[in-house]
Amino acid sequence: MIPAMPQLVLPTTSVHASFLEAMGEFVAEHAGNTQTAAWIESHGATWRDPAGFAAFVDAVLADAGEDTPRPARHVPCTHLWWVDGQEYLGRLSIRHRLNEPLLHVGGHIGYDVRPSRRREGHATAMLQAALPWAHHLGIDPVLVTCDDDNTGSIRVIEAAGGELEDVRGVKRRYWIATS
Repeated sequence: MIPAMPQLVLPTTSVHASFLEAMGEFVAEHAGNTQTAAWIESHGATWRDPAGFAAFVDAVLADAGEDTPRPARHVPCTHLWWVDGQEYLGRLSIRHRLNEPLLHVGGHIGYDVRPSRRREGHATAMLQAALPWAHHLGIDPVLVTCDDDNTGSIRVIEAAGGELEDVRGVKRRYWIATS
């Protein structure tokens, strides 16, 4: 029997239990200004109920639609989850285009790995696996940013082929070819 390998998948209810465990880990570490933290704040109270979690998954999937209602500063975004079988390991978001704030700070791609599974190579594998998804969305190259003092993310981005363009304030800005 071949063991499952982590892969990027569209959000799914099949990882409900491990997703809840992972969100508990993010809450315990006081997740900062990330997509995961925003999800916890806006949807976390509904996740324990399977119907509430299913509605959340549907909303996350709908975020990729051009016509989906969203806050003024947000752009369409494909969200992908890094899973190993039924285990939720992290998430990655591909923003379909850049607005002014994303050009300077956020970039096309953002990602989080659940705290208990960090330092296992998941962020590197996840980012590399996302590049064909971005290419399929017509994005080439992608902008990926990280804090200037985040040595882990610097290594992840550079391992994926990131070319440093500049540092703006506390943010390092890298471009990565998707083709």
